[in-house]
Amino acid sequence: MLAFVYSRFEMVHDALYVLAKMKDLKLRASILTYNSLLYNLRHAYIMWDVYNEIKVAGATQSKQTNSIVIDGLCSQSKLQDAVSFLRETEAKGLGPSVVSLNTIMSRYCKLGFTDVAKSFFCMMLKHGLLPDVYSYNILIHGLCIAGSMEEALEFTSDMEKHGVEPDIVTYNILMKGFDLLGQMGGAWMVIQRMLDKGLNPDVVTYMMLICGHCQNGNVEEGLKLQEEMLSRGFQLGALSYSVLLSSLCKIGQVHEALVLFYEMENHGVEPDHITYSILIHGLCKQGEVQSALLLYKEMCSKSIPPNSHSAGAILLSLCKNGMVLEARMYFDSLVMNDSAHDIVLYNIMIDGYVKHGNLEEAVELYRLITEKGITPTTVTFNSLIYGFCKRRNFTEARRLMETIRLLGLEPTAVTYTTLMNAYCKNGNLRCMMELLQEMHANCIRPTHVTYTVIIKGLCKQQKLQEAVQLLEDMRIKGLNPDQVTYNTIIQCFCKARNIKTAFKLLNEMWLNNLEPTPVTYSILINGLCVYGNLKDANKLLISLHEQNIKLTRVGYTQIIKAHCMKGDVHCAFTFFHLMMEMGFEISIKDYTALINRLCKRCLITEAQQFFSIMLFHGISPDQEICEALLNAYQQCGDIISGYQMLALTIKAGLLPRR
Repeated sequence: MLAFVYSRFEMVHDALYVLAKMKDLKLRASILTYNSLLYNLRHAYIMWDVYNEIKVAGATQSKQTNSIVIDGLCSQSKLQDAVSFLRETEAKGLGPSVVSLNTIMSRYCKLGFTDVAKSFFCMMLKHGLLPDVYSYNILIHGLCIAGSMEEALEFTSDMEKHGVEPDIVTYNILMKGFDLLGQMGGAWMVIQRMLDKGLNPDVVTYMMLICGHCQNGNVEEGLKLQEEMLSRGFQLGALSYSVLLSSLCKIGQVHEALVLFYEMENHGVEPDHITYSILIHGLCKQGEVQSALLLYKEMCSKSIPPNSHSAGAILLSLCKNGMVLEARMYFDSLVMNDSAHDIVLYNIMIDGYVKHGNLEEAVELYRLITEKGITPTTVTFNSLIYGFCKRRNFTEARRLMETIRLLGLEPTAVTYTTLMNAYCKNGNLRCMMELLQEMHANCIRPTHVTYTVIIKGLCKQQKLQEAVQLLEDMRIKGLNPDQVTYNTIIQCFCKARNIKTAFKLLNEMWLNNLEPTPVTYSILINGLCVYGNLKDANKLLISLHEQNIKLTRVGYTQIIKAHCMKGDVHCAFTFFHLMMEMGFEISIKDYTALINRLCKRCLITEAQQFFSIMLFHGISPDQEICEALLNAYQQCGDIISGYQMLALTIKAGLLPRR
C-alpha cells in the first residue's frame, strides 16, 4: 500500500526504496503496485529496470503491464521496439489489448502512416477484440489529417454498424478534416448529423467552425457563430478571439477588431500578448501608429510582457511612415526598459535610417550593437551594404561583405543582389557578373530578383539577346520570372525600337500564366507612342478599356501627350475624358503639360478648352499655364483674350514675369 501510494503521488524514488526494502524482507509487491510505478516511469529508460524487476520477482504480468510498456516505448519514439514487444508478448500467449493496439495506431497516425495503423485495426478484429470509440477516432483523425474525408466518413458509418456510437469527439474530428480542406459545406453536414443523433455542439465544435469560416475569409459568419455561442452560455477562449481579431485585421477592419477586443474583456476573457500583438500589427498596417502605441502602453500597464513582434510592428510602421525621429525615441525607450536586446529591433532601426538616407546614424547603431555584445545578423549587414551602395561607396560595401564571413555568418542572395544592383546602376557589368560567379562558387542560389538585376544590366549595355537567353536560363533552373523581370526586358526592347519582340514577350507572359500588370501595358503604350505607331497605341488602349483591364495613370497621359505633339487634339480629348471616366485624379501638372504642348503648336482654341475644363474641376491655374497662354495670345495677336488672361492671372495672385 505504501509503495502504491508513493507511486500514485509520483514520488518514484520513495516507491523504489520501499520495493527494495520489501525485497530484503522477502515480501512480494503486487502487480498493481508495479503497474503504477511503470506508468509513472514510462517516459524514462528506467522503466526497463522496473519491468525486469517484475520478471525477477515472479509477479504475474497483466495485459495492463504490457499496455503501459508499449505506451512508454511509443512516447519514447521507439515505435519498432513497441511492435516487437507486442509480438513477443503475443508469442508468450499474452494477446494484445485494445489499449495497446490503440497506442500503436495513434503513433502511426501521428507519423502519417495511416495505412499501417489500419493493419493494426485489422489485427484487433483478428484477435476477437472489439474496437472502442477511441480506436475508431484514432483512425478517423489520421484519415482526416491526410485529407481522405470519404474514407473517414466510411469508418464513421462502419462504427455505427458495429454498435459503436460516434461521440462528440468523432464529429469534431470530421469537422476539423473539412476545415483543413476549406470545405465548410462538409463541416455543416457533420453538424447536421450530430444534431440528428441528439448531440449538441460544444466549445470545440464552435471554435472549429469559427476558424474554418475565418480561414475562408468569411469573417461575418465567424462573428455570427461567436454571438450564437455566447447566447448558448458558452465562453470563447483567447484562441478563438485571436482568430477573429486576426481575420478582421487582415481585411482592414481594425476598428471592428478593437470593438471585439473590448467586448472580449467585458466577457471576462483576459487578453494575452498574442491578442495585443495582432491588434498592434493591424493598427500599424493601417498607419495608425499612435493608436498602436497607446495599445502597447496599455499592454505594459497590465504587466503583459511585450514580445519583439509587437514592438517591431510599431518600430517598422514608424520608419515606413518616415517618422524616423519618433522611431528612435521609441527605440530608446525600449532600450531603457531592457526590452531591446533582440537584434530584430536593431535591424529595423538600422534599415529605417538607411532607407531615409541617414547612413551615419545606422553605422553608429551598428557600433552600439558590437559594444553591447549583441550578435549582428546577415540582415544587419544587408541594410548597411544597401546604404553604402546608395552612396556608391563600393569599397565599404565589399568590406562589410567580408565582415559577414569573419563573424561566421554567410552572405545571402539579398546581400549579393544588393551589391549587384549598385554595380548595374553604375554600369559596371564586369563586377556584376563576377559577383554572380561568386554566388555560384559559394552555392548561393540566385533568386528571380537577382536575375532581374542582371537582365537590367545587360539591357543597359544593349545586350538584349543575352538578356532573353538569361530569361530562358531562369526557367531551366526552376525560377519563374515575375512581372518586374518581364517589364524590365520589355521596356528595353521598346527603347531599342523592337516593338515586335516586346509584344512577343507579352504573349510569353500569358503562356506562362503570368498576368501582365498595368505597368506592363503602360510600357508598351509608351513604346508605341514614341518608337512605334500611334494608331496601334490607340487600338491597344481601347482594347484594354473594353476588356476592363485597368491601366496606370501614366499610360493615359503618355498617349494624350503624344496626340498633342502630333496635333491630333480630337484624340487627345477622347483619351483625356476616358482617363477622367476611369476615376484618375488629374493634377495641375497634367494640364500644364497639355496646354504647353498645344500652345507651342499654336492650337489656342484647343488649349482654351482644356483650360476651361481645368477651371470647371476647381483647379486653379499656375504661373506656367498663365504665361503659356499669354504668350500664345500675344503671338496670335488676340489682344482681347490676352487682356482677359492677364486679368485672370492677377486675380489668381500670379504676376506675369517680364
